[in-house]
Amino acid sequence: MKVLTKGRTAIVAAFAALAIVSAACSSDDATDTADGGAASTAPTNEMTATDGTFGAACSVVPDDGAGSFDGMAQDPVATAASNNEVLSTLVTAVTKAKLVDTLNGAEDITVFAPIDDAFAAMDKETLDAALDDPKGLLTTVLTYHVVPGQLTPMDLAGTHETLEGETLEVTGSGEDFTVNGSATVVCGNVQTANATVYLIDGVLVPPMA
Repeated sequence: MKVLTKGRTAIVAAFAALAIVSAACSSDDATDTADGGAASTAPTNEMTATDGTFGAACSVVPDDGAGSFDGMAQDPVATAASNNEVLSTLVTAVTKAKLVDTLNGAEDITVFAPIDDAFAAMDKETLDAALDDPKGLLTTVLTYHVVPGQLTPMDLAGTHETLEGETLEVTGSGEDFTVNGSATVVCGNVQTANATVYLIDGVLVPPMA
């Protein structure tokens, strides 16, 4: 297990506090249907977990172009993420950490990708400190979001070793998954040329030594 300096430990602790707050917010923000009638059987923008993408945040993905699901499937994961409007902060962090080529060149990986709202909820000083330590804390946190192998929704629940070296745990089934008990999958089973991506609403933190 990696040993962090006291300064980095404080920053990681702040990340961990954010994860706890995000979990509480996710629970409080759950919405009900607009009326009490039976749900429509006609599909909207979602597909079943076994057939394709799923999750409320998938609705913001454009129908065509490089940022669409079809477009993202043609590009390696870091490039595909750069075309997704809800992942701009993650792309900035990956670029700062010089992980673009690493992620684009990897074969068969799964990426748990925090959306912009996850980073926006963080304390700005904490985020800036991580961005200012691209080869240390930032790389540690980012690689903790990557798992070898392309996990389908059917394989998602369970404990998985990350590229950072520690493990993360996914619970749930169908179209309802939570990572490390704090981050919810808001758009899942997104395909890129070399990865399967699950967009999440929180930033994951590796266990502290």
